[in-house]
Amino acid sequence: MLAAALALFGAFAYGAADFLGGLAARRLRAIVVTATAAASGLVLLALLFPVLGGSWIAADVWWGALSGVTGAIAIGLLYACLALGPMSVLSPVTAVVSAIAPIVWGLFVSGERLSLVGYLGLPVALVAIVLVAFLPGEKVSRPSGRGLAMAVGSGLAIGAFFILIDQTSAESGIVPLLMNRAVNALITGSIVGLLVISAMRRGERGTTALTADDSPVAASPSGHADLETHTVTVVAETRSATLRAGWTLAIACGVVDAVANIVLLLALRSDGDLAIVSALTALYPAGTVLLAAIVLRERIASVQWAGLALALVAGAMLALG
Repeated sequence: MLAAALALFGAFAYGAADFLGGLAARRLRAIVVTATAAASGLVLLALLFPVLGGSWIAADVWWGALSGVTGAIAIGLLYACLALGPMSVLSPVTAVVSAIAPIVWGLFVSGERLSLVGYLGLPVALVAIVLVAFLPGEKVSRPSGRGLAMAVGSGLAIGAFFILIDQTSAESGIVPLLMNRAVNALITGSIVGLLVISAMRRGERGTTALTADDSPVAASPSGHADLETHTVTVVAETRSATLRAGWTLAIACGVVDAVANIVLLLALRSDGDLAIVSALTALYPAGTVLLAAIVLRERIASVQWAGLALALVAGAMLALG
């Protein structure tokens, strides 16, 4: 019960981080948002380390570092597949695969066993993910094989993050998360550095590589994504104010995402089955949709309301699983 409650809270936190990242990506490049969020999350985790603690066990350090690599892979594939589109198909595919991979691992590799209600709750959760992640108004067309393959790959990489973090011992505390964020910040920060250098070699100002492009995606450091479906437009801000707001939102994204990672870790270590925790955490699009409705006054489509309702049902069923 506790693990399920923590997983649902973590899902909302991931959705909130993605919402903030989506707003930041209107002002800064998506990869810049991701790198900044990774860095701010690392700072928060470092500040919390004296309180939450953890042992620097070699195996757990490596598990954490590997999870940082999978996060970077997930982000890269996510950007690529959503750029190809259609987002309305590839977004739910990524979300569902990100849940299925750790579910399969938990049930068939780790040997987890659920009650009948728990087993029935898993497909309900997967249907809820599809409905909530679906983008109403997007043109629905058949995705290319390449786009579908990258969406599946991104989902597998996100799922790998869950599996790798689940391998860590309780004695390691938040050390795996510190390593995850450090590696992710190093990879994404290096990419941003290369973009700045490339811009300067073209005779442009380095800062031009930081501002928002036409990329429709922002992602949190763990690989989750917020699709830029929000319609609000920034028109009255000056350029400096816009960039300042972008940095603030990106930093906030990283802080909230780091909190979500801590909650995920607590859920897994409170005797939570990986299958249940991953299925509930993959409902993170619900958090983004709800915040878009509350903050941006966006309308929640009927299909998404159905997904939110199913998410509550799945949460109750998996809590009993």
